Amino acid sequence: MTAPIVRQALYLEVADRLRDMIRSRALATGDWIDEVRLTAQLGISRTPLREALKVLATEGLVRLEPRKGCFVNELSLRDLEDIFPLMAMLEGRCAHEAARKASDADLRALEPLHEALAGHARAGRIDAYYEVNYRIHEAVQALADNRWLSDMVGNLRKVLSLSRLKSLTLPGRIQESCAEHLAILAALKARDPDGAEALARKHLLRQMDALRMLAGRDGQPATTQAAALPPAGADEAACPLGQALAPAQPPIPPSPPRSPAVQEIAHVRPRHSRARTRRTPN
Repeated sequence: MTAPIVRQALYLEVADRLRDMIRSRALATGDWIDEVRLTAQLGISRTPLREALKVLATEGLVRLEPRKGCFVNELSLRDLEDIFPLMAMLEGRCAHEAARKASDADLRALEPLHEALAGHARAGRIDAYYEVNYRIHEAVQALADNRWLSDMVGNLRKVLSLSRLKSLTLPGRIQESCAEHLAILAALKARDPDGAEALARKHLLRQMDALRMLAGRDGQPATTQAAALPPAGADEAACPLGQALAPAQPPIPPSPPRSPAVQEIAHVRPRHSRARTRRTPN
């Protein structure tokens, strides 16, 4: 007997749309969420919108303030320092399990994505690079075929979409990032779980290095010293298209020792504004 088609509840579809809007910066960090505008834009009533906002509040993406409304949350540098070591550990494990479980056909399906990534890196197309990069991370996560691991990675990835800092805007980072992705792909194709895990961890931690440097440049206090990244163009040869299809690739040297100020913790706590004291009328 054919199973009936069960449609997802409307508020869950709205929640998905709002997550995409936050990730694309259509709803920027710190923004007040205009419910009247959004209901008109999405063609819905306020009830599914408010239910969706409650879901996003439990995920840490928005905060609800009494008598003020709903705001897109913001991540501090400290939040990023707490989250990235966890993401490095979890995404490293995704790469480890993908190297063991993925079929040859699965790994061949990753090659067009890496070809596109290399093209965007060479052309300096940062926004396009981010989109393909996101798809690669999700693809490796799916190849790990571990729903418990996938849930944890997915939840943290949603929160990281709140960061206003973009690591690829740091000169030289886009070429370095591409080279790291190609090295991970080579380790996956070589069926090297430990190597793939180590490279994936390094890739995430180098993102944090870049974000820390950008925060320091923007005047935010840097809690740890970042490793120096190459200047623009220095790694232009580090991301040739052919490397994506190579059967093997020499390992990338380990990053410099990281400061103990970067800690691995078990909870993500996006910044919430403090409640204001109500004045008593004279």
